[in-house]
Order: sequence, then structure tokens, then C-alpha cells
Amino acid sequence: MGVVGHAAILRGLRLSSLAVTTMTRYVFRTLATMALALVAALGWSALALPLPWMIGPLLATAFVSIAGLPVSSPIPLRNMAQWLIATSLGLYFTPAMTQLLLPLWWMVLLAIAWALVLGLGLGWFLHRFGLPGVEGTARARRATSYFSGTIGGASEMTLLSEREGARSDLVAGAHSLRMLVVTVCIPFGFTWAGLHGMDATVPGMREVRWPELAVLLGASGLGCLVIRALGWVNPWFIGALGTTMALSASGIQLSAMPPELSSAAQLVIGISLGIRFRREFLGQAPRWIAVAVLGTVLSIAVSVGFSWTMVQLTGLNLGTLILGTAPGGIAEMAITAKVLQLGVPLVTAFQVCRLIAVLLIVAPLYRWLYRHEISA
Repeated sequence: MGVVGHAAILRGLRLSSLAVTTMTRYVFRTLATMALALVAALGWSALALPLPWMIGPLLATAFVSIAGLPVSSPIPLRNMAQWLIATSLGLYFTPAMTQLLLPLWWMVLLAIAWALVLGLGLGWFLHRFGLPGVEGTARARRATSYFSGTIGGASEMTLLSEREGARSDLVAGAHSLRMLVVTVCIPFGFTWAGLHGMDATVPGMREVRWPELAVLLGASGLGCLVIRALGWVNPWFIGALGTTMALSASGIQLSAMPPELSSAAQLVIGISLGIRFRREFLGQAPRWIAVAVLGTVLSIAVSVGFSWTMVQLTGLNLGTLILGTAPGGIAEMAITAKVLQLGVPLVTAFQVCRLIAVLLIVAPLYRWLYRHEISA
């Protein structure tokens, strides 16, 4: 074998060694992050604080990430957590509960309209107070503020904003902050106000049957793959939720979800939210961050007012309606409803329908509302 052959072998060995080292570090970082989150969850639980398996890991990993320490959360783990949470939520949609939800279709439409109005208001607030001093064309600034204010999924809104020439880093940051503020403030507010245990809704099946659970998870996992193949948004949540809802609404009750699996899924979701916060972002646009946080707090306040008005019209539980109309994510608000026993089916229905409608409407609405600025 010549010199060239030996050099190629040595180069290949070095690359293989580097890949193994990189993978080892990544695995170690992931395990360390999980261990930190577990300690935070147990500590949060020992202090009897709200949603310990989600908020404890969220705050712990956010703090460590902002401090500059290495943390990680593999995307497959986040997908698996969404799959487990969505499957457990779908168990609430029994035939009786589905019949109770059908007459409330008008409330779902009203909640969608409210989300669009709230997003426009938050976008205006960000544009007026958050963008001064931020570089960019008039079109880029408008797209940045509009899609940052829209009440939708962070990844989906960031993708839509990129197509319109927005500052996607600011859009992603605004949505991450919104999720953090809503996920932390609402459970604490509910605990302080005593809004928990007001709804007796329980899953149709309350017994864990391991063989049937495997069938249930297999079916919901297949639903995820189908939705993913169709190219729909959030397939690991929507696919699992839709499949389990269809089974439950048909009266097919296979198994309950073990509490340990639900807790583990909440922990992973908390980590995935926490690691979004990096020291670099906090130093880039402090004014934008401050205005985004203030705008989110104001959004929560006006959403509470909107929910209170709906209570007067319907007589439903205030906590349930707040979670259904809150500017948070599906998984986070549904988990809150489940832990605090606040109308899981209604909250989930509101949040899912809102997400789908917003994703279909926001881009055409942007091009219509700001067509003159876009064409300029």
C-alpha cells in the first residue's frame, strides 16, 4: 500500500475518532441536561409549586443555558414527548364528552377570531415600541413585528416570517419569550387564585393495561407518521391527538397513560423550552426582549378579560376558558389543564382549532393588510 493509501486510512481514522468524540460529548451533555431537569422537577415538587415536571426543568435549563453552559435536547426526544402528551390528552374525548363539546362550536370560532385580533394587537405593540433602533427595511420590520405577535407555533411563525423577509431571529426570540412567560405566569396565577380542581373531567380509561397501551401507542404513532407524510404542521402532536381522539370518541378504550410517562414527557417539553434561551440573544436586542415580555403580560391580562366575558355568556369555568384562549402553546396549556383538572377536552379543542386556523389565515391576512408596504 502506498503513501497515499496510508494517508487516506489515517485521515479516515481521525475523522471517525472525531465523530465518536463529538457524539460522546453530545450524549453526555444530553444526559447531564436530563439529570439537571430531573433534580429541578423533584425540587419543584418538594416545594409544592405548580407544574413541577414542566416548569422546574424549564427554568433550570433556561438559567443554565443563559449562563453559557452546554445543554441539549435532541429533537427526537421532543417529538416523543409531544406524542405521549397528545395520546394522553386524546383519552379525554369520550363519546359523552364529544357530545358536550359539539354545541360549543361557536365558542371555538369566537376564540379563533380573538386569537387573530390579539395577534394583530401584539404585533402593533411590538412594531411601535420594540423596533425603534433595530436595523432593517420597512418591509422586513413590518413582517418581523407582525409574525412575532401572531398567536401561533414558534417554528411555524418563524418559517412564515422568513418567506416575507423578516428578522427570523427576533421572531423566534419573541415567541420563545411568549411561551416562557405564559407557561410560568398562568400556572402560578391559577395557584394563587385557587383555580384548580374545578372540573371533574377524567379520561375514559383510568386503568393502565400494558398490552393495550402498546397497541394505543402504536396506533397514535402511526397517526403521527401519516400526518408527517402529508406535510402538516406539528405532526407528532396533531397525529397522535387525532388518532387517540378518534378511538376514544368511538368508544374504544384501550388503556390509561401511566403517570410516570406523562411526567417524563412534561420534563422533556420543559427542557426543550428552556434551551431556547441563549446568552447571545439576550445581548442582541434588549429593548425588543423587554417589549416582547411586556406585550405578553398585557396579552395574558386582556385574554383573562375576554375569558371572563365568555364566562358571563356561557357559565363555563373561568380557568378552563383562560387556558383555552391564552396566548400559549397547545402542549403547555393542555398539560396545565390536565394537572389542574380544568376542562382538558375544551382547552385542547380551543388550542388545536386555533393553531390550524391561524396557520391557514395569518399569511394571506398579512399580504392583504400590508399590501401597500409589501409592494413599496
